[in-house]
Amino acid sequence: MYAAILAGGVGSRLWPRSRQTRPKQFTDITGSGRTMIQETARRLEGLVDPDRIYVITGSQYARLAAEQLPQIPSDQIIVEPNGRNTGPAIGLACVVLQRRDPDATLAVLPADHVITQPERFRQALAVAGQAAAAGYLVTLGIEPTFPHTGYGYIKAGKPLDLDHGPVYQVELFTEKPNRSAAEAFLAEGGYYWNGGIFVGQVRTFLEEFARQLPQVYERLLQIQACLDRDGSQEERQQAIAEIWAEMPSISMDYGVMEGAQRVAVVPMQAGWSDVGSWDALEAVLEQDESSNYVAKGEILTIDSCDNIVYSDKTMVALIGVHELVVVDAGDTLLIGHKSQMQRVKEIVETLRAQGRSELL
Repeated sequence: MYAAILAGGVGSRLWPRSRQTRPKQFTDITGSGRTMIQETARRLEGLVDPDRIYVITGSQYARLAAEQLPQIPSDQIIVEPNGRNTGPAIGLACVVLQRRDPDATLAVLPADHVITQPERFRQALAVAGQAAAAGYLVTLGIEPTFPHTGYGYIKAGKPLDLDHGPVYQVELFTEKPNRSAAEAFLAEGGYYWNGGIFVGQVRTFLEEFARQLPQVYERLLQIQACLDRDGSQEERQQAIAEIWAEMPSISMDYGVMEGAQRVAVVPMQAGWSDVGSWDALEAVLEQDESSNYVAKGEILTIDSCDNIVYSDKTMVALIGVHELVVVDAGDTLLIGHKSQMQRVKEIVETLRAQGRSELL
């Protein structure tokens, strides 16, 4: 098995720690001592060797990826000229890998997830690899713990008759539901969160691109021809950039997975979180003796509980407050109620409108 780590996003809802110059995947958000992309590569140990791991990221982050993952060969850091969503990014990884191993099975992993039980994750990924060998495109379905309205859902159908499991055919993909629909999904059972983790043979991925996204596939073939072309690396990169400029922007879920002919889901319960916002840290951190969640830093509390604190250098003292998020990034301080953390993007948009690029 090979792996492609998607590391091109910005993560604006984790501002002020996640910045344009160093987005969340290149940052230690949980206080583990390792950045999120380092954790992603680390949890593959024992299943995928470093010389089989690829990283897909933007040109502005290629150096960060190389610095943080020195065990991965530098020519396996694939640079997107600019962001075109997850579909083209995965397609680019496929055409690069196909030149090396046409029979490859590829696991596609976002760089910014937290998984607290990596052994269970590896077990699920291995099962998904076996299903992929049978010609399926496979997604890991996160067993839901509450009716979340910010995730897409996968409905499992009949079990597959394979010598491993559990693996199910995918009956339906559902976009982010409202609260009542999410509650109904959990009550019915057989529904899983869509975490955006995909496994399939490279040829299966490319066949589905050709069938469902011919405009994307045509440009992938043009890029493949550029990779095989004689000339300097700079000339090939320039040619690829010109092709990429015409590449449609579309997600892998919407463009490929939802309409694929053979799609399976492997259920996974491994302490997963996409840590899309500061309040999500509750799912991956233990409460301290004062019932607060401390991702990083030192805190002193009096009559304060259920707060989330991240501080790079400053000691944080809390008196009589509850359910707050406090993030001290040195040059910026964020304080807000946990229930309002989705609105951090509004702060980012306001700063951008004011031209405060030094804070972004």
